Amino acid sequence: MSDFGFAIVGCGAIARTHVRAIGEIPTARVTALVSRRLSSAEALRDEFQLHAECFDDLPAALARPGVDAVIIGTPSGAHREPALAAAAAGKHVLVEKPLEITTERCDDVIAACDRAGVQLGVIFPSRFSDANRTLKQAVEARRFGRITLAETTCKWWRPQEYYDRGDWRGTVRLDGGGALMNQAIHNVDLLLWLMGEPIDLAAFTATLAHERIEVEDTAVAVMRFASGALGVIEAATSIHPGYPKTIAVHGDRGSVVVEQDAIVRWDFAEPAPGDEAIRATLGRSPEAAGGARDPAAISHLGHRRQFEDFIQAVRANRPPEIDGREGRKSVAVIQAIYAAARTKTTSEG
Repeated sequence: MSDFGFAIVGCGAIARTHVRAIGEIPTARVTALVSRRLSSAEALRDEFQLHAECFDDLPAALARPGVDAVIIGTPSGAHREPALAAAAAGKHVLVEKPLEITTERCDDVIAACDRAGVQLGVIFPSRFSDANRTLKQAVEARRFGRITLAETTCKWWRPQEYYDRGDWRGTVRLDGGGALMNQAIHNVDLLLWLMGEPIDLAAFTATLAHERIEVEDTAVAVMRFASGALGVIEAATSIHPGYPKTIAVHGDRGSVVVEQDAIVRWDFAEPAPGDEAIRATLGRSPEAAGGARDPAAISHLGHRRQFEDFIQAVRANRPPEIDGREGRKSVAVIQAIYAAARTKTTSEG
């Protein structure tokens, strides 16, 4: 079986994570790099000593032999067009979060991939961490009794220079939002994966620590799920020096807290096999590097695992674990949060 070939579209910081992840998969390789500035693609190729062809034209890259799938890592509001082009060329599509910045644009991408008969995946590597998968298993096993509260925090710091050095950052047109849409969307995705979609919510957003941006750097939302459980989201790039992200589930029979892909609390009223082994490793995780202060510090392990699942999905002709419809859900909830914050009223999910 030949190697699975990826073309990477967008050669910014996240592309380096993609290259590192693919480099650890023996059956995969980067065959093409695409950037509006050819020099950016060439610099990435040279940095990692890739045997990849560089392009400043996407159609030319799509016509290259050896491209099985396209990874899209352009600014968030520029995901739709390359995804549509890739699908039309018969290439499978893997998109960095968010799938797009509105549900309407997400729907365009989903429909195009459906028509073309290609697989569509959305990159949410936090779902592939051992800690979050262990938490998911506990939820599915109903170990919490009645879940009463689920909460997630992304209390990160980004200096003003972070926004100033990229002309798309902090814009509605290309970023689609701020701390929620760009950073905390991973947390939102995890919350929905664990709890389902909310039935109503209320929110506040603000820009408190940065200038010259059109989007929020601080947001809070509260919600109610169909089960009756309540939820809380805190998202920020305004909190110095930045702290690890968290996801927690609490119920009348147990509580679990995950901090930066490491379990830090595992407390249940009824013991179960494996509990002591989990407690013995509290706070330890091979994936614990995070982006609380520095986006470049994010681990690529989750990406590697998700890319492996995507390759297996394509070869088995099945949807990947996080397909387009799953990826759309977090965008829909974030849009509802923004709408609730604008109107200062509750908004049905």
